Amino acid sequence: MCRFNKKIIFTVFFTTFSFFLKKNYSQSNSSDFIVVLDAGHGGHDSGNTGNGFLEKKIALQTAIQIGNYIKNNSNIKVIYTRTKDRFVKLNERAAIANRADADLFISIHCDAFTSSKVYGAGTFVLGLHRNADNLRIAQKENSVIFLEENYQSNYDGFDPNNPESVISLVLMQETYLEQSIEAANTIQKSFVTNLNRKDRTVKQAGFQVLRETYMPSVLVELGFLTNKKEGTYLNSKKGQKEMSETIAKGIINYRNNLLSSLYKNQKKTAEFAQKEKIETNKNKKHSDVIFKVQLLVSSKSIRKSNFKNLNNISKSKEGKIFKYYYGNVKTYNEARKLKSKAEKVGFKDSFIVAFKNEKKINISEVIDNNN
Repeated sequence: MCRFNKKIIFTVFFTTFSFFLKKNYSQSNSSDFIVVLDAGHGGHDSGNTGNGFLEKKIALQTAIQIGNYIKNNSNIKVIYTRTKDRFVKLNERAAIANRADADLFISIHCDAFTSSKVYGAGTFVLGLHRNADNLRIAQKENSVIFLEENYQSNYDGFDPNNPESVISLVLMQETYLEQSIEAANTIQKSFVTNLNRKDRTVKQAGFQVLRETYMPSVLVELGFLTNKKEGTYLNSKKGQKEMSETIAKGIINYRNNLLSSLYKNQKKTAEFAQKEKIETNKNKKHSDVIFKVQLLVSSKSIRKSNFKNLNNISKSKEGKIFKYYYGNVKTYNEARKLKSKAEKVGFKDSFIVAFKNEKKINISEVIDNNN
């Protein structure tokens, strides 16, 4: 069970957002989202063979069904690292995803343990293993590199059994960690909610297959082949159909959540820009626009001495109604100061009005103007 041979092209929920997808996904549409599905092991690398089951076969059949479901139920583009029983080097799996400029990398595996009682589906992201079990899993999945020719030169002296080697590769993927965790959580939640699978939670461990992927990446352990009941389920058509659909739904949900988050961020950015523009316009002087503060409306003419020491009082007559104004300024913010002064001397219901060529206009025409 080489656990992290594949990049889990699945970082479908960012996030994010603030998520740093390799491509500027915020500028693209949903049809641009690319997921790479990596079926672990293959060819002369059988992976885990607990109870006589073949991990490489289960991983491949499940990965293909995940892709079929995604293609039939979304416009996400699917790319496979392998569609046949063949051996693919770990660094080539990453290269496939990088060349495609993928948004998510999902690597599919099956787990194994010394005890046949252990069971349940789990998800992993690249990270510093917090306990011996996570280190064990990483070492087991990374050990597949020993099956490759020239592995020392291919992986720059990486030693699967050396914890320090794992730490160095973890740092390379840290940029996408948040999005990877988001994607893994979405898949893990789908296992528990849709299939009532035992929740083995999202864990972090150091997997060589993820070292060179430039995107959110997740490794999925479908379950334990060393548990006879679970192995039989994962090897069955029913089990593979259920697991593949559940993972696919998780990926689609991740992508949809990512889009929603991006839309909200774009909306907030646009709103902020609009507010900044309005504030700028409030301070902008307009040669053909003046602002005044309307103090009151009366059916009778009122002496200026009744306006409590406010200077620059003007009036206009509309039919039988007199309107009284205070001030005559070129910017909206200057008018706000006048309004504040008017309120302090008793004109609590005063408000700002704008005139263009001596005709009253809507203030929004001035302060919301893009020009």
